[in-house]
Amino acid sequence: MSDDTIADAGPAIVQRGLYYDELEVGARYLHRPGRTATEADNVLFSSLTMNTQALHLDAAFSATQPFGERLMNSMWTLATMVGASVSQITQGTLVAQLGLSDISFPAPLLHGDTLYTETEVVDKRLSASRPGQGIVTLRHTGRNQRGETVAVATRVALMWRTPAGSEATA
Repeated sequence: MSDDTIADAGPAIVQRGLYYDELEVGARYLHRPGRTATEADNVLFSSLTMNTQALHLDAAFSATQPFGERLMNSMWTLATMVGASVSQITQGTLVAQLGLSDISFPAPLLHGDTLYTETEVVDKRLSASRPGQGIVTLRHTGRNQRGETVAVATRVALMWRTPAGSEATA
């Protein structure tokens, strides 16, 4: 029995992202489920990345600061936002991430908040130097459970085009 077929069943369908040709400028993808941010996420991520910022780790200090409590590490928020988009957009169809820009955190994400991410395709063009590939600009937006925008980032990705002979739409 091959990986593509299960006994007495049809062909297996492998989950993947979208090829360059399948992405449309203006399309907006809502990534679900959301991800509830925990204290453990914050402490582990901050520790793993050697970020000793007291606003993430020191509850007594953070209580004396403008937000009155510890804030989620903004790099956790950014990484989780990009990660939430992978299965729907780039899983198996990404060649490389080329850059991140225009990153902002207009409101804090706190322990117990749920991060919901959406991605808009804002631009795309074929690669001039890499046949079979295209460059896509994506805008990721993260909102908490109250709909407040907590993070925005523009991401440029090098994507595969639809393989020749594929059933994916071109």
